This record gives sequence, structure tokens and C-alpha cells, in this order.
Amino acid sequence: MRISYKPLWKTLIDKDMKKKDFKEAIGGTSDLMNRLNKGDHVTTKTILKICEALKCKISDVIEVVE
Repeated sequence: MRISYKPLWKTLIDKDMKKKDFKEAIGGTSDLMNRLNKGDHVTTKTILKICEALKCKISDVIEVVE
């Protein structure tokens, strides 16, 4: 199993937020954005920071896929 950030991209679309604006809202780095785009691991702390910035649930950011 692996983690997918597909719900995050859908949430950004639903909130009419561009990736650049998202990056600024969470104080993210280019490295973080690359990891999210590639589906690589990010910390739980980062996931929570994303949820706080977007005012959403964890399920709106990540999902587990087989």
C-alpha cells in the first residue's frame, strides 16, 4: 500500500487555489512541492499543517491506495 495525494489536488481545485498559492499558505518549499507531486513521503506534521491551512480533514489531503 502507498499514500496518494490525489485528494489534496482535488481539494485545491474545489477551493480554487493554485499550487503557488497553496505553497505560500503552508510556508512550503520547492522540495516539499516536489515530494507531493511525486507522491513521496511527507511528515505527519506537514499533513496537519496542510489541513490547518486549508481548513480541511486529513481525508481531504491523503488516501491510502493498494
